Amino acid sequence: MNTRVEVDARLLDRAFAISGQATKKAAVTLALREFIARREQLGLLDLVGTLEWDDSFDYKAERTRS
Repeated sequence: MNTRVEVDARLLDRAFAISGQATKKAAVTLALREFIARREQLGLLDLVGTLEWDDSFDYKAERTRS
């Protein structure tokens, strides 16, 4: 999909320097992928404290089970 976007030249220069990407498309694509991954990771924080834990579960015993 072709999309025209005006991007701050200083930000784009920094993105090239940090990422090592050779093209604008590659730098923007990488930035979007990393943005999405970060937001998905933040969504996992919402799960903290919502899972029930079985105190009787012995994970060490499970390691040696054949």
